[in-house]
Amino acid sequence: MNTLGPGVGDATLVLVRHGQTTWVAESRFQGSADPPLSAIGVAQAAAVAARLADPRGFPALPLPAGPPRRIWHSPLARAASTAAAIWSARGEDAPLLPEPGLVELAQGEWEGLTATEVTSRWPRELAAWRTDPVHHHAPGGESVTHGARRSGDALGRILDDLGSGLGSGFGDAGSRSPVLGYADQHVGGPGDVTDGLQEPWAVVVAHDGILRLVLMRLLDVTLDHYWALPFALCGISVVELRAGRARLRAHNLADHLPA
Repeated sequence: MNTLGPGVGDATLVLVRHGQTTWVAESRFQGSADPPLSAIGVAQAAAVAARLADPRGFPALPLPAGPPRRIWHSPLARAASTAAAIWSARGEDAPLLPEPGLVELAQGEWEGLTATEVTSRWPRELAAWRTDPVHHHAPGGESVTHGARRSGDALGRILDDLGSGLGSGFGDAGSRSPVLGYADQHVGGPGDVTDGLQEPWAVVVAHDGILRLVLMRLLDVTLDHYWALPFALCGISVVELRAGRARLRAHNLADHLPA
């Protein structure tokens, strides 16, 4: 488990990838380009929004009670639209905040081109990127090393906000699960509130590439495993922070999505 630092107390992060875009539907590389959600993407955003508006619905999501502290999102339209759907479905119960550090990795000369076009024109570069993403990336694009730095800075700002005024170790109380030892705060038990403070949580809506880097930073996974943690469109992943350590509670939950 990764140690995030003594200033990070108990909290929960919900990671959500945006819905399908018109370019995803056409198998085009997106990167930092800004295509809108497709009709399917709008439906996916509505579905994940409804799920996060009712986290106690069966099966319950492992989330603290109460509203999130913030709904953070990449400024790109596909993520902003998905975040806005979540914000609206929850009754606008948390500030909706863009975070520039969550913009997707730029794909340089590949942006806007189909997978077939990129494979035809840059076969060696594409193969190298897929086998060794640390040392290779799209021509004119952004390296995962640079993306890890800026997404790590963004994550630091999000964690600082979650821990603001709360210190460390303020949660994880109440009765505990006999299986994994988790406090029952996630199913409405006495751990919902500790010392009069509700455990904070936040939603982060961004992109496949950047969410991989955020999750890898949280779990202390090295960048050479970049391809190991994909994010499904409008899937839900949940990461708990306990005494400066992160643990993955759920990844790519997608039962809420339309077929």
